[in-house]
Amino acid sequence: MSRIAATFAALKAQGRTALIPYVTAGDPYADASVEIMLAMAQAGADVIELGVPFSDPMADGPVIQKASERALAKGIGLPQVLQMVRDFRALNDSTPLVLMGYANPIERYGIERFVADAAAAGVDGVLVVDYPPEECEAFAAQLQRQGLDPIFLLAPTSTDERMQLVGRVASGYVYYVSLKGVTGAGHLDTAAVAQMLPRIRRHVRVPVGVGFGIRDAATAQAVAAVSDAVVIGSRIVQLLEEQPRDQVAAAGGGFIAEIRAALDSGQGAKA
Repeated sequence: MSRIAATFAALKAQGRTALIPYVTAGDPYADASVEIMLAMAQAGADVIELGVPFSDPMADGPVIQKASERALAKGIGLPQVLQMVRDFRALNDSTPLVLMGYANPIERYGIERFVADAAAAGVDGVLVVDYPPEECEAFAAQLQRQGLDPIFLLAPTSTDERMQLVGRVASGYVYYVSLKGVTGAGHLDTAAVAQMLPRIRRHVRVPVGVGFGIRDAATAQAVAAVSDAVVIGSRIVQLLEEQPRDQVAAAGGGFIAEIRAALDSGQGAKA
């Protein structure tokens, strides 16, 4: 069983929802990402999504776009991201790590080399935003042969056919994009999310995480009542950007601790 599957199985047995923070590798400080991830894991993050900086992150709003730009300006690319994973794994062998990014850096690195190096570094899953499932079944199979989970996005506009295809090739979890738009958008409609998830679960057997638009404890609690995981990205990136170097890891951990406490306090409805 993969680290991701084992994590979700343990949480399900406890009646708890997974908390999945996203951070952009190398932002806001090139040497702070491992410290931030360790602090978040200690504070209650169940899975961590580590963003691979890219110059044209089409699904991301301005907060994460700027984070990518800052990281690229510091020389952070896929080799540096994989080194961060190795450094994290030297100190934490239990918290699953998912690389989230775009096809271009992976293809430039070399797909076979990337899969092998990611597995060796200690990556647990890969989410490539611009790899639709119908075009990357071979890539998904490559990942799974190396013990990595291919993770896919679903959206409010996804058809039943797309859900069926994702259900066939995905493992680990599926990331439901709760809004039409980019990361960091507002106006999260939790009632609409609650209506959509049963439809997704008819086609997808892996856990379903929900992200985009979750910015605080109240929205996280509302989403946690109906989902298997709560994914928070832009709000964390924004928070970290505001911190001095010596406080950035503590700030990230403090935010995660607050959200984790809120999720756990509301989990009675799921038990």
